[in-house]
Amino acid sequence: MKALMTLFLGGLMLAGGTAVPVLAGDPEAGRKIANMCRTCHGIDGYATIPIAPHIGGEPVEYLESQLMAFKTGQRQHEMMSVVTAGLTAQQISDVAAWYAAHEARATLPEGVLAANAPQACVSCHGADGISLLLDAPNLAGETNIYIDTQLKAYKRGKRQHDIMSDVAAGLSDEEIRAIADWYAAVGLEILPPPE
Repeated sequence: MKALMTLFLGGLMLAGGTAVPVLAGDPEAGRKIANMCRTCHGIDGYATIPIAPHIGGEPVEYLESQLMAFKTGQRQHEMMSVVTAGLTAQQISDVAAWYAAHEARATLPEGVLAANAPQACVSCHGADGISLLLDAPNLAGETNIYIDTQLKAYKRGKRQHDIMSDVAAGLSDEEIRAIADWYAAVGLEILPPPE
């Protein structure tokens, strides 16, 4: 209840004192919607193809913002733009709640020290690739192809983000590959939502 009140008051303040609807996601309704996501992302959020990210255990705020970015055209992707175009804001909240209800656990490879993690990344994404911020994705266990592609998209201006665009602009292709390899080597386990 406290979380709902906080969301309501936060929405009220953002709207300059006017109440705005707050959509609470329903994980069970989201599970049904996730059936159309399972081909690429898996029903539990563990991606089944190398060019799709793992989304199980991601922060709900991150998932909702990315899905809305695809829906509104702020972010473009041949498949995701089509899929999200057919979803309502409530359905987006529901499917985000489903995937966020999972728990992502990361394990560094044996003998690898967190102190050696890419320093440009750890303050947001953690040394083990589990996000430390609500609006940043987990990177643990993502394929190096996926991470490399996304960082280069930021570097070349194909994707825009207040922080990531600047970070990626300062990275060489070799540094990008080293970052991608670091997070790809992290073991990832996605646990189902608690009963």
